[in-house]
Amino acid sequence: MEIILASNNPDKLREVREILAPLGITVLSQAQAGCRFEAEENGTSFTENARIKALAAVAATGKICVADDSGLEVDAMDGGPGIYSSRFCGDRTYKEACRDIMETVDRAGARGARFRCAVVCRFPDGREIACEGVIEGRIGRVYEGEHGFGYDPIFVPEGYGRSMACLTDGEKNAISHRGRAFRRFAEELKRVMEGREQIC
Repeated sequence: MEIILASNNPDKLREVREILAPLGITVLSQAQAGCRFEAEENGTSFTENARIKALAAVAATGKICVADDSGLEVDAMDGGPGIYSSRFCGDRTYKEACRDIMETVDRAGARGARFRCAVVCRFPDGREIACEGVIEGRIGRVYEGEHGFGYDPIFVPEGYGRSMACLTDGEKNAISHRGRAFRRFAEELKRVMEGREQIC
């Protein structure tokens, strides 16, 4: 089986390939599939945005496509930046955006936060698999770490004393919201392939 990942991110592609390889599935990036499309992510949830991208990819290729959407939810910001995590940065660097979040959290005193990822796989016949992965944690008091990207340097996973950006790729992939979401997707896809479960 061949699946197209609605992304050209090499790190994401590598991670998804590793997760789906045991199922004998070949994962192609958009570029490898010759898939060019523009999808306006105007959904009100991570799942809706992932579905928008997956549907656009299916329309462009006529093949099975999977997409994801993820972001940081901060309790002191009423769950923001959430689905606007990328846009929250605006013209600033991620480091500047991280410092703004830390200042907001410091003032509020509530440090709880989580990374959330939604994965949607769409089949040409309209069937769909939708999964979600979440990692709970808190906003750290310092910006630290050289690994990772985005908001990783200020997010401290539950049970850890250092930020996501301080973890190795292996450590991060084992606990990440994206890894959890795609591993759940792999479980659901395996059931479908074995004919043990009907997807809607």
